[in-house]
Amino acid sequence: MNNHDNRISFLGGGNMAQCLLRGLIAAGHPPNQLTASDPVSACRKAIDSLGANAVASNQGAVDAGDVLVLAVKPQVLRQVLAEVRTAKDKLIVSICAGAPVAAIAKATSADQPIIRSMPNTPALLRAGITALYANANANATQRRLADGILSAVGKTVWVEDEALLDAVTAVSGSGPAYFFHLMEAMTEAGERLGLTADLAATLTAETALGAALMARQGTEAPAVLRRKVTSPGGTTESALRVMDAWRVKPALLEAVAAASRRSRELAEEFAQA
Repeated sequence: MNNHDNRISFLGGGNMAQCLLRGLIAAGHPPNQLTASDPVSACRKAIDSLGANAVASNQGAVDAGDVLVLAVKPQVLRQVLAEVRTAKDKLIVSICAGAPVAAIAKATSADQPIIRSMPNTPALLRAGITALYANANANATQRRLADGILSAVGKTVWVEDEALLDAVTAVSGSGPAYFFHLMEAMTEAGERLGLTADLAATLTAETALGAALMARQGTEAPAVLRRKVTSPGGTTESALRVMDAWRVKPALLEAVAAASRRSRELAEEFAQA
């Protein structure tokens, strides 16, 4: 069985849902097997334009799908889950941040097959990375189905301990913002040194992309790549000394740890609400 044999419904038709729809269609999934619900007419029009089925009611999406993808904001998730109670035999794939599997199961069924995932925003360009966790009720076929849905917008990895999704959230979920923050600073530094804003931004973005591609090859660790760029007594060494003096690495370690703690707190708050 592959994704093309399944009717997939999205509860929530916003940017991430539309991104997944585009990715699935590009991968060959029949658009008429895809449904998304959203109360906002502009979202439904966007879904219609992709060739998928747009509906206003969540129940309509539940009835239309074999696989249900929760793609709503956390603040409305409980309301949506109340409408999923009728789907005990269907796979639920959640892309909602901060919603633990146990809380979803409590709102639906103890026997519910549930897969929780943490995508990141580069998925909007099909360049994302998504971590997935499956509960004991999700079988191997359902794991493959979920993997196929999320791999339509980038790479996928699996964790066997749900608690690790807090670390995933801190590293890759929030991670794009860390790089954007660094890029902001590098662009501003270039402008201060006399570059135009456009040129500084282009140099920064292309450098970030090139460095990421080198790191993604995996043939050498980032530390090795950094040392290869850093000539003794050269410009890079001067810059890195300043970063060390300002404790950039310890600050980043603390920042990622803080994001992980907040992810855990949000999950606990959702479970207790």
